[in-house]
Amino acid sequence: MKTKAVRMYGMDDLRLEEFELPDIKEDEILVKVMSDSICMSTYKLVKQGKKHKRAPQNIDTNPIIIGHEFAGDIVKVGSKWQNQFKPGEKFSLQPALNYKGSLASPGYSYEYFGGACTYCIIPHEVMELGCLLNYHGESYFEASLGEPMSCIIGGFHANYHTNKQNYAHDMGTKAGGNVLILGGCGPMGLGAVSYALTMDHKPKRLVITDISHEKIKRAKEVISEETAAEKGIELIYVNTATMKDSVSELKELTEDHGYDDIFVYVPIREVAEMADTLLAFDGCMNFFAGPTNNQFKAEINLYNAHYTSTHIMGTTGGNTEDLKEALYLSSKNLIEPAVMVTHVGGIDSIADATANLPNIPGGKKLTYTQFNMPLTAIDDFEELGKTDSLFKKLSESCKKHKGLWNSEAEKILFEHFEVY
Repeated sequence: MKTKAVRMYGMDDLRLEEFELPDIKEDEILVKVMSDSICMSTYKLVKQGKKHKRAPQNIDTNPIIIGHEFAGDIVKVGSKWQNQFKPGEKFSLQPALNYKGSLASPGYSYEYFGGACTYCIIPHEVMELGCLLNYHGESYFEASLGEPMSCIIGGFHANYHTNKQNYAHDMGTKAGGNVLILGGCGPMGLGAVSYALTMDHKPKRLVITDISHEKIKRAKEVISEETAAEKGIELIYVNTATMKDSVSELKELTEDHGYDDIFVYVPIREVAEMADTLLAFDGCMNFFAGPTNNQFKAEINLYNAHYTSTHIMGTTGGNTEDLKEALYLSSKNLIEPAVMVTHVGGIDSIADATANLPNIPGGKKLTYTQFNMPLTAIDDFEELGKTDSLFKKLSESCKKHKGLWNSEAEKILFEHFEVY
């Protein structure tokens, strides 16, 4: 059968093409992709081409399908998996395969397997690793956002604390502690706030910083301090650009205790060094942001590491259990991945949006692959709706949901473009 896909042939070379998929083998599964959110990691892949560690060296003749944050419907199941998966079921998947030591991943390495397409073939290793997951939620976009949410969840699980009695590591952020997310008003930061409000071992205080007034304003609108207070958490948004002494003022917010857990969501040396100075006794700093420079360095205070047991680690991606948790929480409406999304588009918008991702303001760019639609900011729906009935409906739907993308809006799109 034919598929339409955005394929990468080399550095800065993305093409939307239609081509024939081979018949699936007995250990493969054919899927219909419905939604695919665009990740900054894909932008990094496009800028590096063959130099990227996950990209095959023959992409100029055997291009790969980009996109790894996708969800859709199972269409056809090879005989090996027919007792486990059925046509018509919704799916999500864990793209971090690590199959037998290989770095191959969907969206980076496969000719017929990626998210920026109408149909693709899932190879046997995905099912063997338990990385193809059923999704029981209402919308496809929340399943797509399960992957970035799993990265966030993985970071919270990977932080750790110690004690002087037996030196055991107590995994996870500190219950009842102070959590600081530096650069936290972007899409991933807001996803982290949404998750932090649902955890069993909730923090006492959650401080979120940014240097953009507009980002902070939107953050307060989609996840308010009052909402957090109802859950027993003090949520504080701070613009560090307006502070005279950001270190002292941030520490004052904790009654000078410092922060038990700090997440650095921007790859800036000065921010990482500030995080190190703000750690409490036995504080854990998670350098979450992925720098493009492999020589990225920052200074840390080893005196504090020695005498006050501060420690630094980093996480990238989440594991399959993190993804399962994200999908469960989304399906039960316990987290709100929609806080990450600011733009929506169709398959024809993916190549340009990916290639120019850092230059497009806002948060996550969510795309639907079964139809064409210009990448459009949710904030522009109302104005466009004055002359376009589709955007009028979408605007009205998002207004009912705090200005956020939602399941109803997704259905409006599907009905308009006759996607069933």
